[in-house]
Amino acid sequence: MELTNQKVIEVNIEDEVKRSFIDYAMSVIVSRALPDVRDGLKPVHRRILYSMFELGVTPDKPYRKSARIVGDVLGKYHPHGDAAVYEAMVRMAQDFSIRYPLVDGHGNFGSIDGDSAAAMRYTEARLSKIAMELMADIGKETVDFMPNFDETLKEPTVLPSKFPNLLVNGSSGIAVGMATNIPPHNLGEVIDGTIALIDNPDITIEQLMKYIKGPDFPTGGIILGKEGIREAYTTGKGRIITRAKAEIEEMQNGRARIVVTEIPYQVNKAKLIERIAELVRDKSIEGISDIRDESDKSGMRIVIELKKDANPNIVLNYLYKHTQMQETFGVIMLALVDGEPKIMNLKEMLTHYILHQKEVITRRTRYDLDKAQARAHILEGLLIALDHIDAVISLIRSSRTVQIAKEGLMKNFSLTEKQAQAILDMRLQRLTGLEREKVQQEYAELQNTIKYLQEVLANERMVYDIIKEELLTIKEKYGDERRTQISSASDEIDIEDLIQEQDVVITLTHYGYVKRTPLSVYKSQHRGGRGIVALQTREDDFVEDIYVTSTHDRLLFFSSLGKVYELKAYEIPEAGRQARGTPIINLIQVAPGERIQAVIPVKDIDDKKYIMMATRKGYIKKSLLDEFINIRKGGLVAITLRDDDELIQAQLTDGDREIIMASHNGMAIRFHESEVRHMGRTAMGVKGMELDEGDYIIGMELVKEGAYVLSISENGYGKKTAVDEYRVQGRGGKGIITMNVTKKTGKLVALKVVTDDDDLMIINSEGTVIRIDSREIASTGRNTQGVMLMKLDGGVSVVSVARVKRSEDSED
Repeated sequence: MELTNQKVIEVNIEDEVKRSFIDYAMSVIVSRALPDVRDGLKPVHRRILYSMFELGVTPDKPYRKSARIVGDVLGKYHPHGDAAVYEAMVRMAQDFSIRYPLVDGHGNFGSIDGDSAAAMRYTEARLSKIAMELMADIGKETVDFMPNFDETLKEPTVLPSKFPNLLVNGSSGIAVGMATNIPPHNLGEVIDGTIALIDNPDITIEQLMKYIKGPDFPTGGIILGKEGIREAYTTGKGRIITRAKAEIEEMQNGRARIVVTEIPYQVNKAKLIERIAELVRDKSIEGISDIRDESDKSGMRIVIELKKDANPNIVLNYLYKHTQMQETFGVIMLALVDGEPKIMNLKEMLTHYILHQKEVITRRTRYDLDKAQARAHILEGLLIALDHIDAVISLIRSSRTVQIAKEGLMKNFSLTEKQAQAILDMRLQRLTGLEREKVQQEYAELQNTIKYLQEVLANERMVYDIIKEELLTIKEKYGDERRTQISSASDEIDIEDLIQEQDVVITLTHYGYVKRTPLSVYKSQHRGGRGIVALQTREDDFVEDIYVTSTHDRLLFFSSLGKVYELKAYEIPEAGRQARGTPIINLIQVAPGERIQAVIPVKDIDDKKYIMMATRKGYIKKSLLDEFINIRKGGLVAITLRDDDELIQAQLTDGDREIIMASHNGMAIRFHESEVRHMGRTAMGVKGMELDEGDYIIGMELVKEGAYVLSISENGYGKKTAVDEYRVQGRGGKGIITMNVTKKTGKLVALKVVTDDDDLMIINSEGTVIRIDSREIASTGRNTQGVMLMKLDGGVSVVSVARVKRSEDSED
């Protein structure tokens, strides 16, 4: 490498990269990405507006081609890409992007559906009326100017900005290592807040929020709660949750539809509709039959028609949860203050704006005063000349040159050079009496103006009064109603809001398949019927238990190993009547060989309620319900079991109930639960029933006065016996006969306490279910065989019985 006559400077590459990157970062921060706190504009926006102002593209003039404006901006002030400039101008013209558009666009400037604006050669633009308020008095030395990129022109460092544009129109931008995202606000509210701060500099942010209630997005919508707004206004950062505005309407055919008229800020309407259609197509959302976009010039209207049986509130909540019909606006109130980026709270932003306006008014007043004093000085000279008009005319006529005449005037009448020149420039018509009166009147008015302007400069309060007066004028001219509604509460969407509350049947098979089915699927049938198929099981599987609950209830799953797990009923996948269901191991973390033995639906945790548990070997245990509040995914120990024992049943009690337990051999025992003291989760429990060799417990129930004890055998026989026939004993005994077990009946498989208001659901090992009205079962004594409740083929047996409340749709 030839280095002759060249000087090589060694530089540490790490230091050079650091320095260069910092220079680049600061350039992006100060000259590109962040707005100035005073006028709320980034350099590109300020240059576009000023260039249009200079070009004379004002609201009272015809539109000019956008390409002409962009070319002017590029050539004079912003030597960057034309696309960047045009896109910035387009955004200032979009009424869905900016709350108070600063550019009045003519032609296709894009749409809320994400359509791009037409090419700049097709569109036209001019400044909007409110943009002129940003430029007001710019010619009166109210702001500083700096050289443009090639130092051939001057451009303003900031605009006078007669209204707080940063808050009113907001701003967003990504710099290097920092970002800003300031939401737009209502002009009237911001002006009211600014005036309140001027009147009371000690006002709190909470008090300011009485005037500035929150962001006011151009697309309207609803803000959920004030907490996010308060956080943003207080700290400069916050999360504001916004929702689409939607109404539920009834249609003539009895169905409902959801009509969306406003969507969250910066949401693409076309993509929103596409997302809803995608959810419907994937069957992620049920109940929608049609989606149409009926938006036109009069406003937005997205129509979502629902199926006849769909709950519109549930569909709407689901849309809020899974689409951009609900969005979070992350507020970062970052702007440049004296050329440095700073995160500010609401009060600080308004304070900086007020200080800017104070400087603008002061500089404007000083400029007007200088002009008035200069004019008064000229008028004083004219009045002197008019008072000595003959001598002045004589002096001018006798002077050989203009310079001699000027010097003569200055010497003979004690005039300044400017006054002497003004006299020489004076037209002959000024010599008339009427013109003399006009000069005297103008001079008198100027003296009053000068006095007023001097008072303004001497009195800070007058400056603030002018700011207030001008702000109120702006509010009167451009103020409008708030578009975004602020709701009173900001409750998080609970997943339960998306699930319709209804009675359901939870079905559990021997091999651990679980499913949820609406209770209405099962219709009441008469005693002795064949039943309907509840589900298709694998060949060696059979339904073991069914439970009736509500979709919103907690379900406590008690396992054979003495552990408890928790699911919400709606978390169990819904399946058709004949579907197998979902393996329970996919929903809760059960161990190999562990079976779910009992499910307890719980609406609310009550510290006065208990869980009563029974084991296969006749042990019983009582624990407080609130021991089971925080159940981990892997479950909790509910009872410690002895060798070869397992948990077979669990019931919810209030501490003052009687318990009845039954064994496979047809024995039963009744005792008061007070005989079982409550114990901690890991306790083993106490003896509940003494069992013969080979016998085991098949059920445990809570006793109801006036009810019946229903005993059902494995061969489909059953009977009900008045509960009073079972005397109360002490726990731990062998009990009494509850059913005469014979070869024909088979041994006991279920024991239920029922009333005449109950229906029974009986399931056999083939998965067939029958629903029976309990009133159809004859009441007999304890030591009887009962009657046939379910006809069974050879090798088929009853495996489970559930008690359900009778409903209207279960009546024949």
